[in-house]
Amino acid sequence: MIRLHLFILLAFLLLFSSCKKDLIAPANVRRLNSHVSTHLNSVAFLNDSVCVIGGGSTFYESTVLRSIDGGYSWAADSIPQAPKEFYGMNITPNGNIYLSGIDGLVAVSDDEGNSWQVNRVGSWLVNKGGAFVTPDTGIFVSTVLQRQCTITRVDADFNIIDEQTHLFGLNNVYFTDPNTAYIVGYGAVMKTTNKGNTWSFLNVDGDNFSAMDIHGDEIWMCGTNGGIFYSADAGKHWERRRNGNNIALPRYMLRCLLFTDSRNGWAAGDDGKLLLTKDGGYNWMEYKAFATGSIRAITRCPNNDLLLVGDNGTIFRITP
Repeated sequence: MIRLHLFILLAFLLLFSSCKKDLIAPANVRRLNSHVSTHLNSVAFLNDSVCVIGGGSTFYESTVLRSIDGGYSWAADSIPQAPKEFYGMNITPNGNIYLSGIDGLVAVSDDEGNSWQVNRVGSWLVNKGGAFVTPDTGIFVSTVLQRQCTITRVDADFNIIDEQTHLFGLNNVYFTDPNTAYIVGYGAVMKTTNKGNTWSFLNVDGDNFSAMDIHGDEIWMCGTNGGIFYSADAGKHWERRRNGNNIALPRYMLRCLLFTDSRNGWAAGDDGKLLLTKDGGYNWMEYKAFATGSIRAITRCPNNDLLLVGDNGTIFRITP
């Protein structure tokens, strides 16, 4: 019995030591003033000067922030026609911005976020993302408590062309050209190559897939179980580079990721965690804590800083 207890203690100590890790420190961390305390869910630069953030407080207010100095200072904008939270942001090649949110609402700007028009996608569902792939066809995805999802195509007037419903949740949609898009969701990833006429399931599972970063045929993807997945051929084949279900690894709930090349990338998520990889996603180093709430979106600044946004109106600009 004593030997058994010693064995269990030794196994625990080995597991604990394998989970211990040295933390790395960014060169510089600045918390910027957002002037809001809501969730910030998406962020994107339109050019070297203009950056837009979308978010809100579920059923109470929407948030749109805009910077015109490269992401250093921010001004809050009000969209009275859309009084609830925005989630996904998609930007088309011609520069149109689409913010998708609760009650099927979609805010659209064609002037770098100076003004917004609000439309509704058919039903009053929670839109997680979408955009118009061509002037006459928009694709939007919605979810109901991660239990059911709808892929909706609309015409230029936001009239529904067709809908597909599945019994799992969807988290976002990513467009690569007018014909091709990917959708990430709860245990599933889907792809279309014909403007959303048909969708195929890709051969990857094992996580609640939360975000993608696409560079040509190379795709990196993360999930809320802490997994990192990679495809070198536009989703035909996948490799799990980090197994979030491995009990010997630290537990992370990842919300977003960003790669600058085939080796260097970052992933971030709940509890303010920010991770760095230098080998394409096989191994990850954790930064020293500088945030406490969830980091929900990440982008790269024109000067190569990272901009991270998340809960309680937090915006961090870090020099990694």
